[in-house]
Amino acid sequence: MSMERTRVNSRGIVSAGYDDRSNTLEIEFPGGAVYQYLRVPEPLYRDLLAAESKGRFVNLYIKPYFESRESDS
Repeated sequence: MSMERTRVNSRGIVSAGYDDRSNTLEIEFPGGAVYQYLRVPEPLYRDLLAAESKGRFVNLYIKPYFESRESDS
């Protein structure tokens, strides 16, 4: 599953997208790796886009709490 992502202004994240049907957050990291985080509530995606430091937000509020898988996107 691939989804449309929005480019973000961040050194740690290239782009992020969200699928509200499956509650999946997809993040592209520098270097091209793309990960999907499963069962992420949509308000967290909005908070990520609004965060001053998107990389820190992902490290604090997404990675420790949500199952992830590498995407082939």
